[in-house]
Amino acid sequence: MTQLRMRDEDYATLAKLEEAFEKKDLKYFTSFLRNSKDLPLLLRVHAVCMLEHIGNESVVSALCKVLKEDSSPLTRHEAAFTLGQLGLKSAAPDLIQAMLTDESPIVRHESAVALSSLGDQSSLPHLEKAIADKDEDVRNSALIAWEYLSYLRRKNETKDAVSQKPKIRL
Repeated sequence: MTQLRMRDEDYATLAKLEEAFEKKDLKYFTSFLRNSKDLPLLLRVHAVCMLEHIGNESVVSALCKVLKEDSSPLTRHEAAFTLGQLGLKSAAPDLIQAMLTDESPIVRHESAVALSSLGDQSSLPHLEKAIADKDEDVRNSALIAWEYLSYLRRKNETKDAVSQKPKIRL
Protein backbone atom coordinates (compact mmCIF):
# COMPACT_ATOMS: atom_id res chain seq x y z
CA MET A 1 0.00 0.00 0.00
CA THR A 2 2.06 2.85 -1.29
CA GLN A 3 -0.45 5.67 -1.60
CA LEU A 4 -3.00 6.66 1.02
CA ARG A 5 -3.70 10.30 0.24
CA MET A 6 -5.79 11.50 -2.66
CA ARG A 7 -4.05 13.38 -5.45
CA ASP A 8 -5.87 15.77 -7.78
CA GLU A 9 -6.15 13.11 -10.51
CA ASP A 10 -7.72 10.67 -8.06
CA TYR A 11 -10.84 12.78 -7.86
CA ALA A 12 -11.51 12.03 -11.54
CA THR A 13 -11.29 8.34 -10.67
CA LEU A 14 -13.78 8.88 -7.86
CA ALA A 15 -16.16 10.50 -10.36
CA LYS A 16 -15.76 7.45 -12.67
CA LEU A 17 -16.64 5.17 -9.74
CA GLU A 18 -19.81 7.14 -9.18
CA GLU A 19 -20.69 6.96 -12.89
CA ALA A 20 -20.16 3.19 -12.85
CA PHE A 21 -22.32 2.98 -9.74
CA GLU A 22 -25.17 4.80 -11.47
CA LYS A 23 -24.96 2.22 -14.29
CA LYS A 24 -24.64 -0.69 -11.79
CA ASP A 25 -21.54 -1.69 -13.79
CA LEU A 26 -20.24 -4.68 -11.86
CA LYS A 27 -17.62 -5.39 -14.52
CA TYR A 28 -16.10 -1.94 -13.95
CA PHE A 29 -15.98 -2.46 -10.17
CA THR A 30 -14.47 -5.92 -10.49
CA SER A 31 -11.75 -4.62 -12.79
CA PHE A 32 -11.20 -1.54 -10.63
CA LEU A 33 -10.74 -3.56 -7.44
CA ARG A 34 -8.40 -5.99 -9.17
CA ASN A 35 -6.21 -3.14 -10.47
CA SER A 36 -6.42 -0.56 -7.67
CA LYS A 37 -3.80 -1.82 -5.25
CA ASP A 38 -1.67 1.32 -5.53
CA LEU A 39 -4.55 3.77 -5.43
CA PRO A 40 -5.63 5.71 -2.34
CA LEU A 41 -7.55 3.80 0.27
CA LEU A 42 -10.61 6.03 -0.12
CA LEU A 43 -11.10 4.85 -3.70
CA ARG A 44 -10.82 1.16 -2.86
CA VAL A 45 -13.05 1.36 0.22
CA HIS A 46 -15.56 3.50 -1.67
CA ALA A 47 -15.73 0.91 -4.45
CA VAL A 48 -16.36 -1.89 -1.94
CA CYS A 49 -19.12 0.09 -0.23
CA MET A 50 -20.78 0.93 -3.54
CA LEU A 51 -21.08 -2.77 -4.31
CA GLU A 52 -23.44 -3.14 -1.36
CA HIS A 53 -25.90 -0.83 -3.08
CA ILE A 54 -25.84 -2.84 -6.29
CA GLY A 55 -27.05 -5.40 -3.79
CA ASN A 56 -27.46 -8.76 -5.44
CA GLU A 57 -25.75 -12.12 -5.68
CA SER A 58 -23.59 -10.90 -8.56
CA VAL A 59 -21.40 -8.80 -6.23
CA VAL A 60 -20.57 -11.57 -3.75
CA SER A 61 -17.63 -13.07 -5.67
CA ALA A 62 -16.01 -9.66 -6.20
CA LEU A 63 -16.35 -8.82 -2.50
CA CYS A 64 -15.05 -12.23 -1.43
CA LYS A 65 -12.01 -11.73 -3.64
CA VAL A 66 -11.32 -8.41 -1.89
CA LEU A 67 -11.85 -10.09 1.49
CA LYS A 68 -9.28 -12.76 0.66
CA GLU A 69 -6.71 -10.80 -1.34
CA ASP A 70 -6.64 -7.07 -0.64
CA SER A 71 -3.47 -5.89 1.08
CA SER A 72 -5.31 -3.39 3.29
CA PRO A 73 -6.97 -4.71 6.46
CA LEU A 74 -9.37 -1.77 6.32
CA THR A 75 -10.50 -2.66 2.80
CA ARG A 76 -10.89 -6.34 3.78
CA HIS A 77 -12.88 -5.21 6.84
CA GLU A 78 -15.19 -3.16 4.61
CA ALA A 79 -15.65 -6.16 2.31
CA ALA A 80 -16.71 -8.29 5.30
CA PHE A 81 -19.05 -5.52 6.49
CA THR A 82 -20.61 -5.19 3.05
CA LEU A 83 -21.07 -8.96 2.75
CA GLY A 84 -22.87 -8.91 6.09
CA GLN A 85 -25.08 -6.05 5.00
CA LEU A 86 -26.03 -7.95 1.86
CA GLY A 87 -26.99 -10.97 3.97
CA LEU A 88 -26.37 -13.51 1.20
CA LYS A 89 -25.47 -16.97 2.48
CA SER A 90 -23.16 -17.64 -0.46
CA ALA A 91 -20.62 -15.40 1.32
CA ALA A 92 -20.47 -17.65 4.39
CA PRO A 93 -17.49 -19.85 3.38
CA ASP A 94 -15.23 -16.86 2.68
CA LEU A 95 -16.37 -15.03 5.81
CA ILE A 96 -15.66 -18.15 7.87
CA GLN A 97 -12.19 -18.45 6.35
CA ALA A 98 -11.45 -14.76 7.05
CA MET A 99 -12.79 -15.00 10.60
CA LEU A 100 -10.55 -17.96 11.37
CA THR A 101 -7.38 -17.11 9.43
CA ASP A 102 -7.02 -13.42 8.53
CA GLU A 103 -3.98 -11.82 10.13
CA SER A 104 -5.94 -8.68 11.08
CA PRO A 105 -8.16 -8.67 14.16
CA ILE A 106 -10.51 -6.08 12.61
CA VAL A 107 -11.11 -8.38 9.65
CA ARG A 108 -11.69 -11.40 11.90
CA HIS A 109 -14.03 -9.34 14.10
CA GLU A 110 -16.08 -7.99 11.18
CA SER A 111 -16.27 -11.42 9.55
CA ALA A 112 -17.79 -12.85 12.73
CA VAL A 113 -20.31 -10.02 12.91
CA ALA A 114 -21.15 -10.45 9.22
CA LEU A 115 -21.83 -14.15 9.75
CA SER A 116 -24.50 -13.30 12.31
CA SER A 117 -26.18 -11.11 9.69
CA LEU A 118 -26.43 -14.01 7.25
CA GLY A 119 -28.51 -16.08 9.64
CA ASP A 120 -26.72 -19.23 8.47
CA GLN A 121 -26.82 -21.87 11.21
CA SER A 122 -23.94 -23.80 9.62
CA SER A 123 -21.68 -20.98 10.84
CA LEU A 124 -22.21 -21.90 14.50
CA PRO A 125 -19.34 -24.45 14.85
CA HIS A 126 -16.93 -22.02 13.18
CA LEU A 127 -18.03 -19.16 15.42
CA GLU A 128 -17.45 -21.44 18.38
CA LYS A 129 -13.83 -21.86 17.23
CA ALA A 130 -13.45 -18.09 16.93
CA ILE A 131 -14.63 -17.67 20.52
CA ALA A 132 -11.11 -18.91 21.39
CA ASP A 133 -9.35 -16.29 19.18
CA LYS A 134 -6.28 -14.62 20.68
CA ASP A 135 -7.88 -11.18 20.27
CA GLU A 136 -10.50 -10.16 22.85
CA ASP A 137 -12.61 -8.16 20.38
CA VAL A 138 -12.71 -11.09 17.96
CA ARG A 139 -13.66 -13.46 20.80
CA ASN A 140 -16.46 -11.14 21.91
CA SER A 141 -17.75 -10.60 18.37
CA ALA A 142 -17.77 -14.35 17.73
CA LEU A 143 -19.58 -14.96 21.02
CA ILE A 144 -22.23 -12.33 20.26
CA ALA A 145 -22.72 -13.75 16.75
CA TRP A 146 -22.90 -17.32 18.12
CA GLU A 147 -25.45 -16.32 20.76
CA TYR A 148 -27.59 -14.44 18.25
CA LEU A 149 -27.61 -17.30 15.74
CA SER A 150 -28.42 -19.69 18.58
CA TYR A 151 -31.35 -17.47 19.50
CA LEU A 152 -32.58 -17.50 15.88
CA ARG A 153 -32.25 -21.30 15.79
CA ARG A 154 -34.35 -21.62 18.96
CA LYS A 155 -36.89 -19.18 17.60
CA ASN A 156 -37.12 -21.09 14.32
CA GLU A 157 -37.62 -24.38 16.18
CA THR A 158 -40.88 -23.24 17.72
CA LYS A 159 -44.01 -24.89 16.40
CA ASP A 160 -45.31 -22.06 14.20
CA ALA A 161 -42.04 -20.40 13.29
CA VAL A 162 -41.00 -19.71 9.75
CA SER A 163 -37.24 -19.62 9.14
CA GLN A 164 -36.14 -16.03 9.44
CA LYS A 165 -33.16 -13.98 8.53
CA PRO A 166 -31.85 -11.66 11.23
CA LYS A 167 -33.89 -8.51 11.63
CA ILE A 168 -30.98 -6.39 12.74
CA ARG A 169 -27.31 -6.16 12.02
CA LEU A 170 -25.18 -6.66 15.10
